[in-house]
Amino acid sequence: MKDDPRNTQSRVKGAAHDSLIHDSAIKHVTGQAEYVDDITEPAGCLHGYIGGAGIAHGRITALDLDAVRAAPGVVAVLSAADIPGRNDVSPTGLMDEPILTGDLVQYHGQPVFFVVAETRDLARRACALARIDYDRLAAAIDIDAAEDAGYPDVTAPLKLERGQVDAALASAPHRISGQMRVGGQDHMYLEGQIALAVPGEDDEVTVYASTQHPSEAQHMVAHALGVPSNAVVINVRRMGGGFGGKETQMNLFCALSAVAAKKLGRAVKLRPDRDQDMEITGKRHDFRIDYDLGFDDQGRILGVDGVFAARCGWSSDLSGPVTDRALFHADNAYYYPAVKLRSRPLKTNTVSNTAFRGFGGPQGVIAAERMIEEIAYALGRDPLEIRRANFYRDGGDITPYHQTVEDNILHRLVDELEASSDYQARRKAVLDFNAARGVIRKGIALTPVKFGISFTATWYNQAGALLHVYNDGSIHLNHGGTEMGQGLYTKVAQVVAEAFQVDIDRIKITKTTTEKVPNTSATAASSGSDLNGMAALDACNQIKARLVEFAARHWGVDADAVQFLPGHVAVGAQMVPFNEFIHAAYMARVQLSAAGFYKTPEIHWDRAAGKGQPFYYFAYGAACAEVSIDTLSGETRVDRADVLHDVGRSLNPALDLGQVEGAFVQGMGWLTSEELWWDDAGRLRTHAPSTYKIPLASDRPRIFNVRLADWSENVKPTIKRSKAVGEPPFMLPISVFEAIGMAVASVADYRECPRLDAPATPERVLMAVERLRG
Repeated sequence: MKDDPRNTQSRVKGAAHDSLIHDSAIKHVTGQAEYVDDITEPAGCLHGYIGGAGIAHGRITALDLDAVRAAPGVVAVLSAADIPGRNDVSPTGLMDEPILTGDLVQYHGQPVFFVVAETRDLARRACALARIDYDRLAAAIDIDAAEDAGYPDVTAPLKLERGQVDAALASAPHRISGQMRVGGQDHMYLEGQIALAVPGEDDEVTVYASTQHPSEAQHMVAHALGVPSNAVVINVRRMGGGFGGKETQMNLFCALSAVAAKKLGRAVKLRPDRDQDMEITGKRHDFRIDYDLGFDDQGRILGVDGVFAARCGWSSDLSGPVTDRALFHADNAYYYPAVKLRSRPLKTNTVSNTAFRGFGGPQGVIAAERMIEEIAYALGRDPLEIRRANFYRDGGDITPYHQTVEDNILHRLVDELEASSDYQARRKAVLDFNAARGVIRKGIALTPVKFGISFTATWYNQAGALLHVYNDGSIHLNHGGTEMGQGLYTKVAQVVAEAFQVDIDRIKITKTTTEKVPNTSATAASSGSDLNGMAALDACNQIKARLVEFAARHWGVDADAVQFLPGHVAVGAQMVPFNEFIHAAYMARVQLSAAGFYKTPEIHWDRAAGKGQPFYYFAYGAACAEVSIDTLSGETRVDRADVLHDVGRSLNPALDLGQVEGAFVQGMGWLTSEELWWDDAGRLRTHAPSTYKIPLASDRPRIFNVRLADWSENVKPTIKRSKAVGEPPFMLPISVFEAIGMAVASVADYRECPRLDAPATPERVLMAVERLRG
């Protein structure tokens, strides 16, 4: 009976909700996974390198490239005049991001020319021979300098407002104002930016790229070449990490390689070295946050007024939606009865900052947690008490953007984590330890996360999929989502396996390509599984509906008598193996291919009014972190972290756990060790692993307990009632940052909020300790 497909215990291998390994896991660890740089180069393939500006701001008065052209192995040198179509790759359509600048330099390293040579090394060496003269202009490198110089916003700022903020602040029993600076972060993907362009006949070109947004790369290449989008194909099998850094930043590399390939009639590969990659690609936005906060004797927030100024860089890129999302998450888990939030997306003479895991949300969340911390220190209370006092209530409270918070499971999450992490006893132990006034001090914090899921640009909330069932019963799956290690391909294949009740081994997962699914959205905003999983399911349902109709007609049964069971299709009392059933359908000329589509329902957003429902649902989580700091050196260590995270009904618990663990460690890096540093001349000095410090395996929490809230199920009809997992857990290590703050505050007996800026590097921790001691 165990093998009988009618047996309720009989299951297909790799269905939805199973813990299955990543489809490329074995290939990853054995070196068999093929990335763009592993593709066999076409005969005559050339290599490119970008020549950048040597100043941060100024005008080019003379450009002498004769020595570059004469250098060994150089085949061509392209400048702005050689772009046959539109010299722009701005994703917002503001036409403010030239591929190659022809006159105005707006940041150090900005692409000025492109060298194509027989080898990458020859192209790189030739770049150094260029002679460029400039009329230098004053440069504004950071937020304060940009404001002082009167620099404009790169895009229109946003204001969210609800209630009478001024009156609430004026009448509040307690009022605190302060400022917090939050640093940026480099994506530090293992596979750098890369594009391989292969010219085709007529106006056609195929580009193999490491991009999260194939359709946008397709459009940008088409614009640069002056051809329609149907002449350009972008192929992406996998990326070696993305984290948002390959959402728009790849456009430059795709466009340059494609323009050169079409001009020369030969394949061109562009792969910058790590230094140049870091110097000319955007980062997480760093913010300066000014807040004015009113609260009562119980610690309940009465009013919040906040200004979120961001270093956006030289062009708009995605800074508008990034700073918008910072405001969307400036409440985190807390209800503000009266609130006014404003963004300042400031232009600076630095690389244009871009998407990064969380997309502005982390900067908003950490501001909310700073305000909670301020209240707790002012009232001498446990910050967890203040957090609970301000949690949203389910179904009644409204966010600053006027969306009602529904399905709020934070109360249960936090209660459960408080108990499982033994928070209260450990907090007492930390206080007792610090009372000894030793060199080593400890801190502990439990922080929540509420994160909205959907693209705030509503039109991106759509996806397509293409599904073929071949007459031998094998299945070919393609969709618009891209795989960057997160397991999207595996999850969507599991959805298809469950729909047809076949083992996942029967499904061939294929590369993302603009040839098969058009007009795709970026794999971003934690929406990959939500969108593409539903599109694939739609394709499955179309084919299944045809198959049910065929079976009912062919075998003379009611449609209700046709069931898909593990490896078989039940037609009345008859069990037909899936292979035979599909072959019979083929012989009866049943269409076995379908294009699926999905668009997220219910969402809407009026940016001008600052009102709407930009998010389909919220994902929740909580983390408890305990740290130790050395008050003589400022060094920190994470002793323990306990995490409880909400992914709804997980599509793949093993992959989701990996996403939560990875996000936590990456977020720790953002908040403790990863510091971007530009000198006064506008040169990025932290442009390699030798100077830019990402977390290592030795930096992970000594005790690391991570659990999924397996009792959670999305109340919205998402794919299999799951929730997004990519971005929400990135904010969990704010608990580490808050715990470091408590350890620092202990040197002054917790009388004062330490007001640490992020990242809490050893230097910043040490300076805070000395300031509080003084």
